[in-house]
Amino acid sequence: MANPERVRVWDLPVRLFHWTLVASFATAWLTSDDAESLHHWAGYAALGLVAFRLVWGFAGSEHARFSDFVPSPAVLRDYGWRLLRGDEPRYLGHNPAAAVMILFLLTMVALIGCSGWLLTTDFGWGNERIEEAHELAAQIALLAVAIHVAAAIYESFHQRENLIRAMFDGHKRAR
Repeated sequence: MANPERVRVWDLPVRLFHWTLVASFATAWLTSDDAESLHHWAGYAALGLVAFRLVWGFAGSEHARFSDFVPSPAVLRDYGWRLLRGDEPRYLGHNPAAAVMILFLLTMVALIGCSGWLLTTDFGWGNERIEEAHELAAQIALLAVAIHVAAAIYESFHQRENLIRAMFDGHKRAR
C-alpha cells in the first residue's frame, strides 16, 4: 500500500546511476596505483555512466530531467543568499546548489575519464600534462564528493529529511 505522506522523487535508473557511479569512482580511486586493469575498467564504467546520465537528463522521469533542476543564475543566487541566512526552501527534487554540484561532478568524472583514456593512447602515453590534469581532476572531484556528502547530511538535518535513504528508496516527504 502506498504511503500518501511520501512520494517517489528519484526513479530507479537515477538511483542505480548514482550508486554505481559511487562504486566506479571509489574503485578507480582505490586502484589508481595497484590494479591498472581494474582502474581502467572502473574509469570506463564511470564514463559510460556519465553518458547514460546525460541521455537520462533529457529522456528520464520528471525529477531526473535537467529541465527540472538546473537553476538559472538568478535562482541559484537567491538560493545561495537564503542558504547563508539558513532559510532556504525545501525542494522536492534537487535544490539549486545540489544541481550545480551534480553538473560539476558529471563534468569532473567526464574529464577524469577522458584524460585517463588519453593516457592509454599513443598520443597521451607518458604525457605529463595529461597525467597531471587527470590526477588533479580526481583530487578536485574527491573534494567535491566530500562537500556533496556533507551538504546532503546538512540538508537532511536542516530539512528533517533523510536524503541518503531517499537515494536508496527514491521517496521523500510529500510537499
